[in-house]
Amino acid sequence: MKKTLRLSLFLVALLSQADADESIKLIPLEVTSTAIATNELQASCAVEVYTSEDIQKAHVQNVYEFLNTQTSVISMPSFGNPFSQKLDMRGYGISDGYQNIVVTLNGRKINNIDMVAPLLNSIAVSSIEKIEIIKSSGIVSSGDGANAGVVNIVTKQNSDKEFTLYGGTYGAWDSSFYLGHHDEKLSVSVNGEGQKSAGVRTIDTKDGKDENSLSTATFTLAYTPIEEVELRTNASFARTDVIYASYLTLKEYESNPKQAGATNWGANHQKYDSDSVGAGVSYFIDEVFSLSVDANHEKKKSNFLTYDSLADYNYNSAKASLDYKGEQMRLSTGLDMFSGERNSHAATWSSANETKKENLAGFVLGDVSFSKNTLQAGVRIEKVSYKFHDVSKTNSDASTLHGAELGYNYMLDDKNSLFANYANAYQAPDIDRFFSYGVFNDFISPMKTQSMTLGYNAITPVNKFKISAYYVALEDEIYYFADPTFMNSKNTNIDKSHKYGVDLYEKYIISGMWNILLNYNLTQAIIDEERENGENYADKNLPGVSNHNAKMTLSYLPTPHATIALTQNYRSEAYAANDFNNNFSQKQDAYKTTDISLTYAKENYELFAKINNLFNQSNGMWIEDDVIYPLNFTTTAIAGLKLKY
Repeated sequence: MKKTLRLSLFLVALLSQADADESIKLIPLEVTSTAIATNELQASCAVEVYTSEDIQKAHVQNVYEFLNTQTSVISMPSFGNPFSQKLDMRGYGISDGYQNIVVTLNGRKINNIDMVAPLLNSIAVSSIEKIEIIKSSGIVSSGDGANAGVVNIVTKQNSDKEFTLYGGTYGAWDSSFYLGHHDEKLSVSVNGEGQKSAGVRTIDTKDGKDENSLSTATFTLAYTPIEEVELRTNASFARTDVIYASYLTLKEYESNPKQAGATNWGANHQKYDSDSVGAGVSYFIDEVFSLSVDANHEKKKSNFLTYDSLADYNYNSAKASLDYKGEQMRLSTGLDMFSGERNSHAATWSSANETKKENLAGFVLGDVSFSKNTLQAGVRIEKVSYKFHDVSKTNSDASTLHGAELGYNYMLDDKNSLFANYANAYQAPDIDRFFSYGVFNDFISPMKTQSMTLGYNAITPVNKFKISAYYVALEDEIYYFADPTFMNSKNTNIDKSHKYGVDLYEKYIISGMWNILLNYNLTQAIIDEERENGENYADKNLPGVSNHNAKMTLSYLPTPHATIALTQNYRSEAYAANDFNNNFSQKQDAYKTTDISLTYAKENYELFAKINNLFNQSNGMWIEDDVIYPLNFTTTAIAGLKLKY
């Protein structure tokens, strides 16, 4: 019955006839997260750009959901934690791929110095202007960790006034607002969001649930006192409180993925708070030169109530750039600084300690355009320093890393282009890599990558098509060796490995009533040389990497005000996250979900409803045999309204 319904929906979409409506047109979108602004068609690297309209039409509950259902990025809850989700792109694996993606918010890097994934839930969906995804590029402007690429989130600076409210199954509700004002001299906005869920999974024998809550708010201001100067400031906070259930055995998972499980470690309860402030200034020296300086301070607190584990974080960052913009040549050069410190309080299983990571980098990036050609090149030199201190010892380490990019774009005509990109990138280890069960272990080597991408873009008013092929050679890829006895488990490096694949993006306006969006990724990730504890991993597949990742959204517009969208998400099976020898008896199952949404929108209001996982398919994250974390394993639904002024 499920297969019949799914096939019927697809056939209706393909066979339906409708009159064309020229009011829907596709255009090349601007890309700003590469230090030198360009657009999709003229970019010398593979890019995806999603607008606020794309995001709002998806009716997602958070940024993670949008990335996972609409883009080539994969997102999965970290060991069951929905507020800390791991990201993957271009075959770096769901275990550690997120550490190879730099995530920026209005140009500010929000990656953490430890193994905590970026807190994207703290960014209200209603505040986002666009999301840019830069693949296998961005090392010069974004630095440490940009091996798979960059996800840049840009928030709004307009005069919109919006209020959104929705409720759903399992006690889910959300309310958010965005209030903005924008004129020639002043741009100011404030937005906030409150979100709560009563929980889906049982966590104990008393029928407790994995409930969670989130509250966040942001204030931004930009002021132009004179034509040559822009002053800006921002402040934000986020408060999360989440309980998430532990793993299940295969038998438990297949029986009922909502259960707590009888043989695991039990549920986790974490409170995670973040407060940040920032300020910046831009001085437009003349028509071609400008100087920009931005600085940010962030304080975080993580409290795992389950384990009596408390940590405080202090982050300080600053970036200064001198930019030149001529008719045929553009150049950006500057300094990038970051200092991060984690103070881990004493617990029953570890002593108090302080660990610091500091980055200091200089970069230069430029491009030259002539006729139909654009050539872009840049270099970055970055010093990464570490310091660890507890009651018994003090250790320090430092590395100087080099990044480089070379890109070329050739415009075949005003709708078609070819591009080639080379990047030499790196990832300095996060500070958790130096610990084993709370005890300082040792410093490990940074990872280095060399990637090559070739691609083709075609953008017309009714069709946006992109295809790229890539190859990445890696040295010292960072991973966690999980010894079955736990005695020899440690963070270490894969000596040599490589990845290759093909990315395909297609957005086609079939008619005024039908349009389709397809993201497909073919990926191979292979270990070339690595021996650990007597095991030889040569020629094995990197675990946690699906060879096929496909996402398709079919939209039907029966009237100018109504939209019905059907989204299918599929990832092929993979080796379990710890299965570096490719010999576990259980594999990561294929991931499958089908979502459907209905929207009715007029000038001042919008009504919407959405069903996630329409066919109630079970999905999970396999760590090893009988260690499965269920995710998106049941049907959920939301319905709500949005008011616009």
